[in-house]
Amino acid sequence: MEDSYRHKGMRKQMVEELRQKGITDEAVLNAMLNVPRHYFLSSAFLEFAYQNKAFQIGAGQTISHPFTVAFQTQLLDLSPGEKVLEIGTGSGFQTCILSELKMKVFSIERQKSLFDKTKLLIPKLGYRPKLFYGDGYKGQPAFAPFDKILVTCGAPSVPPALVQQLKLGGKLVIPVGEGGIQIMTEVLRISETEATVKEHGNFSFVPMLEDRQAGKD
Repeated sequence: MEDSYRHKGMRKQMVEELRQKGITDEAVLNAMLNVPRHYFLSSAFLEFAYQNKAFQIGAGQTISHPFTVAFQTQLLDLSPGEKVLEIGTGSGFQTCILSELKMKVFSIERQKSLFDKTKLLIPKLGYRPKLFYGDGYKGQPAFAPFDKILVTCGAPSVPPALVQQLKLGGKLVIPVGEGGIQIMTEVLRISETEATVKEHGNFSFVPMLEDRQAGKD
């Protein structure tokens, strides 16, 4: 896998565009600079890998726009060493961004073909997240509670099981809505029975299907 000066130059340009679009977390911007996005795409998309576009990655799934990845990551308000559950491994790009930020990453993918591909790719990049093939609606209760949970596919509603797997004070970032548009939603668990909710604008994701969670990066 080659990461040429040209790729690095395109990555720097992408990061500057993210900064102009409102991404202010320098740790997130540095992670976006350090993880080569073109590794996660078909060679057919190589020339376009650092544009703010989504691309097909197989199994009807896409790799998210760089801005979407950076925006969701910034919303999580991460601290090094936190335990993060990702729903929808997809291409593995977001997984590697979280790993680059020194998180303890647990990631679930429902599409077997993507899971098999990604579990081979990520270790080659030097990251060691815990990867699981399974239903994202159910989370990963055996490893709960989590400091943060990130959902990278559109959910019709907030799955209660995910909120229950947050630590008190923990945060869930999830795109909520049916159809082609979702609202980026931030859920902060403040007690055993209470959570606060904030909304952060419209985004577009592939759907998260109950019992058939469709992973998306």
